[in-house]
Amino acid sequence: MAEPSPYHPPVKRSVEIAGHKTSISLEPVFWDMLRDAAMHEEMPLNALVARIDAERIRADNPPGLAGAIRIWLVGALRAKTDGQ
Repeated sequence: MAEPSPYHPPVKRSVEIAGHKTSISLEPVFWDMLRDAAMHEEMPLNALVARIDAERIRADNPPGLAGAIRIWLVGALRAKTDGQ
């Protein structure tokens, strides 16, 4: 059986940040990575998204939330591979 293609359009999901619901569209591979990162950080997915959002807002030129999540995930992956 062939593996599913990693090229899948974004999937919109609702998350709650500071008591407010918002929708985020990410490709399934990024949703999977975000879920894994939340488990690794031992925190709920919404809490990790809120933390990423707070970091994003402090940036000089903040990207959109979906872009910030992707950037954060790549940074976490880089840190993990650099530490090996």
